[in-house]
This record gives sequence, C-alpha cells and structure tokens, in this order.
Amino acid sequence: MTPTTTTAPIVIRSIAASDTYPLRHQVLWPQESPDYVRLSADEHGHHFGAFRHGKLVSVISLFTDGNVARFRKFATRPDCQGQGIGSQLFRHVLSFAREKGVQRIWCDARAVNEAFYRAFGLEPEGNRFYRGTIPYVRMAREL
Repeated sequence: MTPTTTTAPIVIRSIAASDTYPLRHQVLWPQESPDYVRLSADEHGHHFGAFRHGKLVSVISLFTDGNVARFRKFATRPDCQGQGIGSQLFRHVLSFAREKGVQRIWCDARAVNEAFYRAFGLEPEGNRFYRGTIPYVRMAREL
C-alpha cells in the first residue's frame, strides 16, 4: 500500500529567509508584489520550514528581542492546510523559543486564524485592527 500525502512524515528544519518568500507570497499576499512579503528584519530572524516528500509546504519566521519573541509570516500551502502540518511547525517553533530563553511569544494574527492560536494557549490582546481589508488581532502567551 502506498502512503497518502497526508500520512507522509513531515521534516522540520531551519531554512534561509529567502526560502520562505514564495510561500509567504502565495498564501498571505498573492495580490501584492513578491517583494511585499520580505521583512527588513528577515536577516535577524530564525526561519523554519516543514517539508513533505522533500517539498516545502509550510513556513514561519521567529524574531527574538531579549526574552520576548514574535513570529511572523506563518504560511502553509493551501492544499496542505488542515492536516496538522502547521501545528507541527508551530510546536517546533514554541520549543525552539523556549530553548532560547524566550518567556513570552506573540504575533499579529489574522482574525480568521484566532481559534488556531487559541488552541496553543495564545490569547487576544487589544482591539482588532486592519491591514487593508483584512482584520487582525494581536495574540500572545507566556512560555
């Protein structure tokens, strides 16, 4: 019996910032230019990718400042969403952050993803805000 794509093992590893750009663009801001998804802080971040069958299917970037970390540009290929890949990647980043001495982690989350982050113990802080027409909420938790 041949394994299906949903049961293939996921490999998570550090990647270059530039490796995150295609997925960031495809998933988060396809209507913008590819340069729109680059961050000025990318060279200072830790970037991680989840691979299935050797293909990059999910990315996330982590930026630390002392004992606080912010994760940004978390994107999973649309045909791979809802399969636990993003959850595996996020758990990896939370563990990495703890190992680095991070005590608090936060993000500006798209409001549509609030339940996902709540499942990992993040809670909303402050009011919703918008980037263009997309509602966001800051979410955070102590590690």
